[in-house]
Amino acid sequence: MSDGLLLSALLAHPENGGVQLIAGPEDAEWTGVAVETAEESLPPEGADRLAVLTGLPPVRPWQQDALIRRIRDRGFRALAIPHAETFGAGTRALAGRLGISLLHVDRPMLLAKACWQLIEARDALTLNYVRKVAQSIEYHADGLPDLLRHLSSSVGHGVALIDAEGVLLQAGGELDSEVHAAIDFGPWVDLARASDHAAASVRVDSPSREGLRLAFFGEGLGERQVSALAVAAEVAMPAVAARILIDEVDEVNDAAVSSGVLRDFVDLRGVSDLDVERRMLERGWRTTGYHLAFRVIGRSKVDALQLLRFVTGELARIATDSHATTSGRGVSGWLTFAEPPAPPQIERHVASLRELHNAAQRVFNVATGVGSLASGAPGLTASLSEASDASKIAANRSATGWFVRVDGLGLEQLLLAWTGNDTFVPAAQSLLAPLRSGGGELLTTLSAYLDHESAVAPTAAALGLHRNTVATRIQRAQELLGVDMSDPEVRLAVHLACRAVR
Repeated sequence: MSDGLLLSALLAHPENGGVQLIAGPEDAEWTGVAVETAEESLPPEGADRLAVLTGLPPVRPWQQDALIRRIRDRGFRALAIPHAETFGAGTRALAGRLGISLLHVDRPMLLAKACWQLIEARDALTLNYVRKVAQSIEYHADGLPDLLRHLSSSVGHGVALIDAEGVLLQAGGELDSEVHAAIDFGPWVDLARASDHAAASVRVDSPSREGLRLAFFGEGLGERQVSALAVAAEVAMPAVAARILIDEVDEVNDAAVSSGVLRDFVDLRGVSDLDVERRMLERGWRTTGYHLAFRVIGRSKVDALQLLRFVTGELARIATDSHATTSGRGVSGWLTFAEPPAPPQIERHVASLRELHNAAQRVFNVATGVGSLASGAPGLTASLSEASDASKIAANRSATGWFVRVDGLGLEQLLLAWTGNDTFVPAAQSLLAPLRSGGGELLTTLSAYLDHESAVAPTAAALGLHRNTVATRIQRAQELLGVDMSDPEVRLAVHLACRAVR
């Protein structure tokens, strides 16, 4: 650790008296500081220190030049004085040639205090940061982003919530990517530096989200500042962890409410209901216009709330009005257009939804279905229903990348409509009732077997089972149902029944 006073650290100090570099070396380092009202009162030996004068500077250029020379001759390496920005170009050039850093300062005594903190009183610097963090914690935050903004504003440096993948939230600047790469996510506290950027981070003790760190960061920070910010991060972390938990509870409650609103809307099947319409409008959901619905479901167990958080973030990249909420074991959403979009525009948005699906697949094991474009409240209900059906088909369609669009299904779309009617569904449930015992594994296996054209090997691959296990289950299902699966008409009827109850 350097015991000197770095210009970069002084410029990065949040309470440096408004100091600005006017001329001279930008990478200067001094042994200390001397503060006086006038030049005559400065010590005769500058000893490579910074000279801070609280009085007004000379006005004439030749007097300013003489001041710079006398400062250099006494052995000082820098001069900070009010109104140094008024020094002429010749004086600035002279300071550069002599290697003297010329600094303007609004409040010289505050600059002196900052120098003292950086050189002699690291504990005082730490306590100053901690005091500001404590003030921020007392402030009522409307959410985690608001809390981070207030922390950054109070401490005077950037603050970020990060994980190993990148920056989740930040305020007061942007965390340098090289610094992020240099952060060690293992220890409780870590100090990282890359080039002229540095960060002090602490592990966030959150019961619901692992791998998070809270980091204070900035450019030009000295070692003492980074160490002091590490303590500040430790003090701020419990408040950040608590805010994360509060926000997550609010998020869960909001998702439950929005999911209930969507469920009530779909149950109406396009019938007008003033209360449901009011609740939808309160959430910013418009039923007027034209809608293109989609549904993302887990092909294995997924956290619907995390999936919603991801989908919502990706929807922000699509340039149209969009909405999404949790629904069952997945996420349902839709794009809304005020005017009927042209076919090329529809194709572009479907392509955007496929990109969303591909991005989600890199994080979750999901399948996605897309409905057809429809208008008004009845149309939105229909498109949501189609998207739900398409997602179920997509869950067994590795050939399409687990992504299915209803408009591309053809005959299968008509079969879906038929198997969804009020007469067929009860009959299908009755037919397949013998397969529902034992956790329904026979029904799941039979359904996958029929979806894969009665081929054992692809079915085993899709379900992650041994071929013999699949063959045994199919034989057992036939015995329980009392049917001959080699008969094409029987096989079609059973397949449609599986689709109806699934």
